[in-house]
Amino acid sequence: MELLLALPVMLPLGGAAVTLLLRHHVRVQLWLTILTLAAILAVALVVGYHVSEVGGVMVLQIGNWTPQLGIVLVADRLTAMMLVVSSLVTLAVLVYSSAQAVSESSERTPVAIYHPTYLTLVAGVSMAFLAGDLFNLYVGFEVLLASSYVLLTLGGSASRIRAATTYVIVSLLSSVIFLAAIAAVYTAVGTVNLAELAVRLDGLESGTRMILELMLLVAFAIKAAIFPLSAWLPDSYPTAPAPVTAVFAGLLTKVGIYAILRLETLLFPASQISNLLLAAAGLSLFIGILGAVAQTDLKRVLSFTLVSHMGYMLFGLGMVTQTGMAATIYYVAHHITVQSTLFLAAGLIEHRGGTTNLIKLGGLAKLAPVIAVLFFIPAMNLAGIPPFSGFIGKVGLIEAGISFDTAAGWMLIAVSVITSLLTLYAIAKIWNRAFWQEPDQEIVERDVPIPRVMLGATGAMIGFSLLLTVLAGPIMDYADEAAHAVLQRSPYVSAVLGDEAAGDLVYRIDDQGQRVEER
Repeated sequence: MELLLALPVMLPLGGAAVTLLLRHHVRVQLWLTILTLAAILAVALVVGYHVSEVGGVMVLQIGNWTPQLGIVLVADRLTAMMLVVSSLVTLAVLVYSSAQAVSESSERTPVAIYHPTYLTLVAGVSMAFLAGDLFNLYVGFEVLLASSYVLLTLGGSASRIRAATTYVIVSLLSSVIFLAAIAAVYTAVGTVNLAELAVRLDGLESGTRMILELMLLVAFAIKAAIFPLSAWLPDSYPTAPAPVTAVFAGLLTKVGIYAILRLETLLFPASQISNLLLAAAGLSLFIGILGAVAQTDLKRVLSFTLVSHMGYMLFGLGMVTQTGMAATIYYVAHHITVQSTLFLAAGLIEHRGGTTNLIKLGGLAKLAPVIAVLFFIPAMNLAGIPPFSGFIGKVGLIEAGISFDTAAGWMLIAVSVITSLLTLYAIAKIWNRAFWQEPDQEIVERDVPIPRVMLGATGAMIGFSLLLTVLAGPIMDYADEAAHAVLQRSPYVSAVLGDEAAGDLVYRIDDQGQRVEER
């Protein structure tokens, strides 16, 4: 059963190699890519079932090397949930892009490299979720980032090259910081295996621990677009094709959040930096949504809301309580789905209206009522209107903040409520300008048919987001179990290194976010 853990990485890499060989057969490439992503989804569901009903934590030691020397892939409830959600999103977006024609009918665009690059991106995301050591987490980041550079510049237009330049420079900076942090960690404790680090970092002096934690946190915060390290995102994402932006917005920033979650629970439990995370959460929430309100382009509005709503996830992480962590895990699944869906809907709007400039758009509620519905549902979900999953996730975070009962917690509750109201205002502005205001004659005359596949893929994503609402109870229970496991730390360490090593842990985190001495 443990061999399944290699498939989310090996399947897309193998598929990328085969689709590259089939570069002159784009349709064959497409079907092979769809089959590969469907297989990854099936594997993710099996892994999720196994860790929740049978195992708890699955571990694969590549080549039967010891964890201290070899590559270790690890999956617990959190990892399984991230794999399932990411697989669903990447599959739906791929189907959407097949009809949208990412090449945008440009003969200069190397269409044949889209599918291999997309599969390589999926392999990098899976590797980041499954990595059992810092170095292979770094490798996963680099694989997905290298792929994202290619996808971001598809079409080769001046605006995309300019946006990609900023994205590449910032990504390389974060990678250099991450690599330097890995070197510093290895120098301090002699390992990069996450389970071993959980044991050995507990014994370091507090000053050394804080320096190492800050270095890793800065690297991950850049990748997650946490304010004030988020200025690169609104300028980078809007220029890319809609499917590419949907994957970037939905997944890539969440890989950074996943890394921060592991950092603050497994490696540095309940550290003094928790207050810094809460401050960054508040700033991300408020500054991001103010940026969204000020924009007049649909994609830029959505990009700024992305920055803002990263603050909700950081809010739960900063509290480091079981209720806060469970709400964060649920909110991550919600936000991956809804943010990706909104960018797909933005692609539909651009396809029909010829632009995403809100000043030039108008009348789409009458001209394209199906698109109006496909945008309205995820937009209300993002704003947190009941009974959608966004409302459920935010209520969970607010309840956790009330239980946290500190000045910072109450302040963040107020900021999160204000941010939700401003998100609704930003969505209302989009709706008023793009769907209700009188359209230009050019848009009325632009009678461009929308491919049913694009509509169906967007509708499928909406269906999944509604499933998060309908099954909110079981999913929240699952998230609560996942939160309890990551806070305890010992299940992870025991699965990788054995019960004896887990007994060497100095600290665990209780359900209230307090460090408790194990020995």
